[in-house]
Amino acid sequence: MVEKTKGRKEEVVSREYTINLHKRLHGCTFKKKAPKAIKEIRKFAQKAMGTTDVRVDVKLNKHIWSRGIRSVPRRIRVRIARKRNDDEDAKEELYSLVTVAEIPPEGLKGLGTKIIEDDE
Repeated sequence: MVEKTKGRKEEVVSREYTINLHKRLHGCTFKKKAPKAIKEIRKFAQKAMGTTDVRVDVKLNKHIWSRGIRSVPRRIRVRIARKRNDDEDAKEELYSLVTVAEIPPEGLKGLGTKIIEDDE
């Protein structure tokens, strides 16, 4: 079973997740909320994709910081893509790229994990 999980973690895939930042930042000091939110998104992507190298997109960072350091959005919809590392001197062969996904007009309620088919 361990080998099966390891093999699955090595394929290139993209998924969309809804991250509840409100529960992850509960009790956090106001002046540390936005930086902690970025760290929590990194931690979530690391656990979901099984890679230690997580890169956060600039647009996602701006979306988190858009309302200031202390008024972080309660929930955020992100797209996490596990990609091959083209750098020959890289420690890991895969990395995760986290970008902000478009929010449907009906809201985030009831949205589950969605697997995205990439035609690259």
